[in-house]
Amino acid sequence: MREALFYEKTDNKIVRCRLCPHNCVINEGKSGLCKVRRNVSGVLYSAIYAEITSCGLDPIEKKPLYHFYPGHQILSIGTKGCNFACTFCQNWTLSQNPDAPSEEVLPDKIVETAQKEGSFGIAYTYTEPFVWYEYVKETSKIARSKGLKNVLVTNGYVKEEPLLELLPYIDAVNIDIKSMDDSFYKDMCGASRDPVLRTAEMCYANSCHVEITNLVISTLNDSPGHFEKLRDWICDHLSPSVPLHFSRYFPTYKLSLPPTPVSVLEEAYKIAKEKMMYVYLGNVGGGSWDSTYCPDCSSLLVSRSGYAAEKIGIKENACSKCGRTADIIGL
Repeated sequence: MREALFYEKTDNKIVRCRLCPHNCVINEGKSGLCKVRRNVSGVLYSAIYAEITSCGLDPIEKKPLYHFYPGHQILSIGTKGCNFACTFCQNWTLSQNPDAPSEEVLPDKIVETAQKEGSFGIAYTYTEPFVWYEYVKETSKIARSKGLKNVLVTNGYVKEEPLLELLPYIDAVNIDIKSMDDSFYKDMCGASRDPVLRTAEMCYANSCHVEITNLVISTLNDSPGHFEKLRDWICDHLSPSVPLHFSRYFPTYKLSLPPTPVSVLEEAYKIAKEKMMYVYLGNVGGGSWDSTYCPDCSSLLVSRSGYAAEKIGIKENACSKCGRTADIIGL
């Protein structure tokens, strides 16, 4: 274990965690809502420091990040625990199980592994990286010093101070905006919406590459009004050039609703494209929904099939047909 950052000691060996907006008050011998930050004799510890449950070389497109080093492989690592309790969690055996099997790998060793594997960076993913804060911060600093990139795949639920301390070492994020309705966050995730939106704004304002994912679940967040509200918020608070990924829901964990119809995803795509430059559909099984097209002349820039990406219509970081600069990092 490692003593946690961002907490306060109070009376009777009770501590208050200040990492995420839950602000958990934790009695001695207990853990916070994330299940992995534990009060031991009045000191808050990260119980998962250097504990890795998953490690592998993934296409960057799997995160999903489509406008950040397309076609490259990135070492992806994850741990256990989460500060959400989503009823539809795809990785619930890790996120909701603090006793999941893990292996200790110290930060310098995981950076060495990334270098040996030929990865261009490290992605902190699979479960929520912000509850792994101490390890992510130390590892990302070492990775940056070695010329590697750092990527977060996150629910965005973190307080401003720890976020601002970490952002100088983070190159790209994919933030999951689960709904534009706060009631969805409360009922389905045990959290709230506004801190997530604030995280997206802060990442974008601090020159971190941002992409947004929205898991579309039938009857819960699949209305045209929801898609319009999400689209307008991204355009107004971030940029119309920020990539938006709509992902198809399938039954998992505690939620048994049927899979979202592809037609609903197609409607989401149509609505978002009215104002946004780059919209993608995930888990729909083929089609041209994954490829990147020039916003000005509609020429194909990056062709994708599954997680394979091929640069087609790009020359010197611009569209080879009309010359518009491609909004893609790492070409």
